[in-house]
Amino acid sequence: MDLEERNRLKCLTMFEKSVRKKGYKLVAGIDEVGRGPLAGPVVAAACLLPHGLLIDGVDDSKKLTPEKREEIYHRLTGNKRVIFGIGIVSPAEIDRINILQATIAAMLLAISNLSQIPDYLLVDGLALPHPTIPCLKIIKGDELSQSIAAASVIAKVTRDRLMFNYHEQWPEYGFDSHKGYGTSRHVDAIYQHGPCSIHRSSFEPIKSLHLSKNQT
Repeated sequence: MDLEERNRLKCLTMFEKSVRKKGYKLVAGIDEVGRGPLAGPVVAAACLLPHGLLIDGVDDSKKLTPEKREEIYHRLTGNKRVIFGIGIVSPAEIDRINILQATIAAMLLAISNLSQIPDYLLVDGLALPHPTIPCLKIIKGDELSQSIAAASVIAKVTRDRLMFNYHEQWPEYGFDSHKGYGTSRHVDAIYQHGPCSIHRSSFEPIKSLHLSKNQT
């Protein structure tokens, strides 16, 4: 790790350091991926990085190439000092409780899957109503906090792998390329083939297709 990278990562630990100065020891970053797609689950990750640990290359997952995300994912999950948990909420549950509540549920599940209980949470862009652990909502937290950035990489790689698996089951939709987001190719495939079981029936245009089908 060169000096420039070390300094960049130190800047990404400012929120963690500020919280630790208040007496909190176990600070976890929380992020999610998959709020916007027309298909597939919403996936959240919680990541606890010990004080002083800098993970080379960690950044907002959206800024990284797929190859770089995989590399950093292995760097994180292969490090015994890194504690992480994952929460996955299905498309059916998203339709049942809405995407905001499903995102919250995925985040809470990720936290509950940590092997150590954090005493403070840094959350990307959402006021998380955790029943017992104090939280700090950070706008663009995946760009500003190392632990949130780490969570964003873990969540993104986890969801992408799920969508690759779904592509093998339903290759006609192209889930391997757009990961369920509403690209023109994906929308055209929905109109051509109809939705499959991982499409979100509460999202347009699937919702209208269901309504028109029920009315005929």
